Amino acid sequence: MSQRIRFTSTRGQTPPVEFDEAVLKGFAPDGGLFVPDHLPHFIPDELTDMAGLSYPDLAFTILSRFIAPDIIPGRDLKKLIRGSFEGFDHPDILPLVACPVDPSVLILELFHGPTLSFKDIAMGFLIRVMDYLLRKKGEHLNLVLATTGDTGPAAAHASVGRPAVDCWPLFPLGMITEEQERQMTCLDAPNVHPVGVENCPDGGDDLDRVVLNLFSDPDLKKELGLSSVNSINWCRVMVQSIHYFYGYFRACDRIGDPIAFSVPSGAFGNLFAGYLAREMGLPASGFICAVNANQTLFRAFSSGLFKKEDLIPTLSSAIDIVVPYNFWRFLYFAAGRDGQTIRDWMDRFHETHEIQLDAETLAAIRNGFKAVSISDVRTLETMRRCFSGPAPYLPDPHTAVSLAGALTLKPDFPAGTRIICLATAHPAKFPRITAQALEGELPPPSAVHPSLTRNAKTFRHLRICRLEDLETELIRVMRDKKGATHG
Repeated sequence: MSQRIRFTSTRGQTPPVEFDEAVLKGFAPDGGLFVPDHLPHFIPDELTDMAGLSYPDLAFTILSRFIAPDIIPGRDLKKLIRGSFEGFDHPDILPLVACPVDPSVLILELFHGPTLSFKDIAMGFLIRVMDYLLRKKGEHLNLVLATTGDTGPAAAHASVGRPAVDCWPLFPLGMITEEQERQMTCLDAPNVHPVGVENCPDGGDDLDRVVLNLFSDPDLKKELGLSSVNSINWCRVMVQSIHYFYGYFRACDRIGDPIAFSVPSGAFGNLFAGYLAREMGLPASGFICAVNANQTLFRAFSSGLFKKEDLIPTLSSAIDIVVPYNFWRFLYFAAGRDGQTIRDWMDRFHETHEIQLDAETLAAIRNGFKAVSISDVRTLETMRRCFSGPAPYLPDPHTAVSLAGALTLKPDFPAGTRIICLATAHPAKFPRITAQALEGELPPPSAVHPSLTRNAKTFRHLRICRLEDLETELIRVMRDKKGATHG
């Protein structure tokens, strides 16, 4: 029998907690991020047995190692998993297709969920789990999250009809596409409250600071019942580790084949999930951290300088992140699970907006990881190049960053290595960028989606607030709502 997993904080000042507490709290009380006290490990024979499983069955095999049956019994866990993927529009859930530019490069489509983004994969499960746990406890939570495009729609959609949660997606007004905005604001659900925030020079990072401020006050957090479903929530990255196993199994002829992954990276949650998969035994050959002009991660891997600079708006807006919060989880493991070191680094970063990693930690984060920065020009070229080939394929701008990264760094891998690019969003969410990439050519049917067409004709429900007033207004409205509920 495997050892029970409990969860500690990257800052090292929170006693170990059970899975349900880690998920419902979101942030650790000491301001760090929850991480498991150890990881399950799958030996090659187990991987061989797992290779033929459907995605839901594979998910159960992996998640049941993290979630004790006295917290979620196996029967309920299977039901939660299957319910999470009922709204996906492809029988494989995550199909693997060939890149038309290079047959050794494959594309794992993660966007077949209800909001056409990879965020649906983990978000549907996370919010179902939270609702399940809260209803058992007779409790309610306000889920507050910052979004730069895809997290908010996924959270909003997953929250519909979940009585134990209210969802508050915050987004920088004018800095996401209209299609993404309408996926939140066209929902007619009394427990979903999208907020467009004006005056956000640093985009989603400005909103992350507001969320962090709210969560840093333990009394306020308890009073309002605050939690988060951003990728700071352990459950998100845990679930995202599954698609690395699934993609590898679909691409390999036998366990041990050389297969790497290229990941469009913003907050580092999805790529950190790949690291988790490798640590759990997946024989991945390496990972490409593909970023846009916002080079915080590229700089960290290149020189060890983890530094915040001004945000640069790009065509791949969902990864316009200058403080990749999940990188702290990665550094925690790279630094030998030393909470004191992470605490010192986080405090210094908060004060000076930069830290220089020591040589040992830099070598640890570079182990199997390569980084590349892709310009908007290169993003458009990659979209056009994939579409103009003999088997036209239209990637969205974020997937194009991943593909460009793979094509750029492929020579750095041993001959025969296949690279799986994670396709994180449907191109229909970015019609103006698609038109720009295709230079006047008519977009294919794959660039249109009926759900977005419906949203374009639907009433919107939206609150608008200035950044400087956001924290105060959120507190006021939540208190008013709580008073009305209990009045």
